[in-house]
Amino acid sequence: MGGEFVAKYVEIKVETKKGIHLSDLTPQLKALLKESGCSEGTITVMSRHTTTAITVNEMEGRLVDDIRQWLLKLAPPEYPYLHNDLHLRSGPPNWPGGDEAWRAQEPVNCHSHLLTMLLGSSESVPVSNGELKTGTWQSVILAEMDGPRTRTVGVQITGVKA
Repeated sequence: MGGEFVAKYVEIKVETKKGIHLSDLTPQLKALLKESGCSEGTITVMSRHTTTAITVNEMEGRLVDDIRQWLLKLAPPEYPYLHNDLHLRSGPPNWPGGDEAWRAQEPVNCHSHLLTMLLGSSESVPVSNGELKTGTWQSVILAEMDGPRTRTVGVQITGVKA
């Protein structure tokens, strides 16, 4: 495998919707791949948050609804999780306004953390002939568990130019 080595890191922003929301990153990833000139290698996608996951699956509307329902059954938001007992937790040291100010802005979202752990925070996809080598129905998906928010996804492209 000859050619010039490519190593490019980019962060992309994604606006998510309320609750559990899936966003197809595939079009953005294909554009970044083309821009990089990488013809053979790997593209790695990583969530930069503890309540969003990265997965590969089909972005069909009814399946997306099934995924949301299934995830909510696995980790119901109303379950009495210890992480949600904000009154028993301390905020980060030197938080402006102290613990009470931290508690006022901290979401009750343990279920989101647990679901993210189940799905995982990153995926790597092979690149060959300048294309993502996903299957026919596969998309690279950002799974938001605690929206709406502005999220950041790290994308690392490594390989060679033809």
